[in-house]
Amino acid sequence: MGDSKTRSGGQRRDLAGPATAGGFPDGATTGSFDRAIERARYLLDRAPGLAEEQAREILTVLPTSAEAHLVRGLALSAMHRLDEARIALHEAVRRSPDSYEAWRALADVLVLLGDSGGADYAHAQQLRCQAVDPHLQAAAVALCRNDIPFAERALKDYLKQHPTDIAAIRMLAEVAGRIGRYRDAISLLERALELAPQFDPARHNLATALYRFGENGQAVQHLDVLLQKYPRNSAYRNLAAAALGNIGEVTAAIEHYEFLVERNPASAKIWLSYGHSLKTVGRQADSVDAYRRCIALEPGYGEAWWSLANLKTVTFNADDIAAMQAALATDPGQISVEDRFHLLFSLGKAHEDLGEDEAAFIAYAEGNRLRRTELDYDHGRTTTLVERSQTILTAALFAGLAGGGCPAPDPIFIVGMPRAGSTLIEQILASHPLIEGTHELPQIMMIANRFGAEKPNSTYPATLPPREQLGGLGEEYLRETRIQRKTDRPLFIDKMPNNWMHLGLIHAILPNAKVIDARRHPLGCCFSNFKQHFARGQGFSYDMVTMGKYYTDYVRMMDHIDHVLPGRVHRIFYERMVEDTEAEVRRLLEYIGVEFDPACLRFHENKRTVRTASSEQVRRPINRDGMDQWHRFDQWLGPLRDALGPVLTEYPYQ
Repeated sequence: MGDSKTRSGGQRRDLAGPATAGGFPDGATTGSFDRAIERARYLLDRAPGLAEEQAREILTVLPTSAEAHLVRGLALSAMHRLDEARIALHEAVRRSPDSYEAWRALADVLVLLGDSGGADYAHAQQLRCQAVDPHLQAAAVALCRNDIPFAERALKDYLKQHPTDIAAIRMLAEVAGRIGRYRDAISLLERALELAPQFDPARHNLATALYRFGENGQAVQHLDVLLQKYPRNSAYRNLAAAALGNIGEVTAAIEHYEFLVERNPASAKIWLSYGHSLKTVGRQADSVDAYRRCIALEPGYGEAWWSLANLKTVTFNADDIAAMQAALATDPGQISVEDRFHLLFSLGKAHEDLGEDEAAFIAYAEGNRLRRTELDYDHGRTTTLVERSQTILTAALFAGLAGGGCPAPDPIFIVGMPRAGSTLIEQILASHPLIEGTHELPQIMMIANRFGAEKPNSTYPATLPPREQLGGLGEEYLRETRIQRKTDRPLFIDKMPNNWMHLGLIHAILPNAKVIDARRHPLGCCFSNFKQHFARGQGFSYDMVTMGKYYTDYVRMMDHIDHVLPGRVHRIFYERMVEDTEAEVRRLLEYIGVEFDPACLRFHENKRTVRTASSEQVRRPINRDGMDQWHRFDQWLGPLRDALGPVLTEYPYQ
């Protein structure tokens, strides 16, 4: 019996009869090929290494076998050899373009490799393979070609005749998701699950749509259902980890990532995401190791290099700099624009740490230039919003709103420019036993957008609802942010810096909320933004002139709010906080209405999760590091100085 087993899997090799050197019985027939495929499939869950070997043996005799390529791809995926699995599965779908299973397997592998565009295409092909009716097939083909108008018309016409066809409903949801109508996609997928509660692909699609729409808590609920059935499904775990991270359940997210990196150690994208979660909970050494593992797998992965640089505490060595320069020297077709600008920001940080200021500035400037090519940012809309707000948000308007809104005092908003000390203020406040830190919450901007804040020709904030509806909006904000609150502390912090644009809305719907303006020297703040790559938003920050105008508009708005709502906003100058921390902390707590607590001065001992670029800095005692660093680059800041104008000379701390 011992001769019939192998060391690698303990599985019998004679399931399909005596094998020749090629792995097939002499005089192989169609039946023997079928038995060989059956044997390979049998081995997939038990000994994927043997399954892959069996599939290769089949391909030496029958290289055109789509089934053998599929089985080999599945085995390689099970062994975490994702790049090889991708190649095998691409070959499988090339030879059998109507194989639902092959497209599904390819989509799962592409998700783990971080190729979201390729995964979306593979998912669309899955839908095409699933469609039987000619009308659905035509819509599915249109989806694969990204002909959204035709697909939408065809599916809506079909559903008029067949309103309970769950495949068609799922496909129409895919159409809605493609064009960003996630609310519609969610409604359609919820309907599909009402009709067929066990329709797992629709549940996965629903979780994805909820995640993209920002409804992370609901996404996790659906993923929990799927993971009860399929606990080893890497695609489900990957999405669950991302959604959990977004609602502050970082420890649970890390558990998923630990499973994923063990199961998929060759996935650079998963190592990167794992590193982000580790950084958030303060496990800096582990996060550095994860980022290094990512780079070892893909030396040109710009975001991984930037993640190391963005810790602010890692100093690159000569080998690191050489590796980044080598990646930047590759042909444009071999490295993406996104990788290039991440590498340039990282290289700028490396040169700055070495005191090579000119080389650092050149790298930062080129990184910003490349980043701008990926953005569609119009600063004129910000200026117009500020000017409209100065006209519309009058003292008389606010007097007329008195008594409206939700009276709850729970939120503490920290607004201002990014890189102005808001994370430090949050960490100080979150060390108080009555105040909970969350992170940069999107709910105010989401409410503002419902009233046209982002529309090019909007009259917002004139579009705000009447007084009797304001309380409902305040209650909605509290309800939607509840998932971010993990304690029973009565007060919580929302540190979305861009909320300065919506202070009129905040005062109208939450008149008892506190507002803190975190302000820093214009040159120090703006240059810190210039050398910072943001994961999302902050499009103003990649050009010095635009940034100077943005800072100026922000100051104009805050001056206006000070004028029409005197005393409403508490201002903290970063320089004063650094120089006289205790006095500033006492003044801050007095404004909020809570007693002084010495723990606020020991903020660096707080183990809470921190998601922003300052995560490691606020885990150290307060210091002047970086406060005057802009002086070294002053000779290149002329355009910024000109754009700032009087705001620069009027700043109280020069």
